[in-house]
Amino acid sequence: MKGHVAIRAERPIQNLGGGVCRRVLAYSEDLMTVEVIFEAGAEGAVHTHPHTQCTYVLSGRFLYTVEDESVEMGPGDSIVVPPDLPHGTKCLEAGTLLDTFTPMRKDFIGK
Repeated sequence: MKGHVAIRAERPIQNLGGGVCRRVLAYSEDLMTVEVIFEAGAEGAVHTHPHTQCTYVLSGRFLYTVEDESVEMGPGDSIVVPPDLPHGTKCLEAGTLLDTFTPMRKDFIGK
């Protein structure tokens, strides 16, 4: 097979602290998919990065903020964040986000 296969159970979970864990699922130089697991009340602090990010809510409820606008999101909802815009989230009900980045986040794998 020419593509990169990621068997979820074989991918390590990184505890980021504060009730947030991350699992890098699959990636290439151009694209990365990451599972982010939140406990209720946990926050993804407001930050910026030079990557385009698409977030899809797999489960739970989140208050997602981009710049000065906030929206409550639940399962099946998604948002695209352009590069360099401040964004973050607060978990209202324990759940999981699926984040996709382009290009890949080298900082997530220690490169």
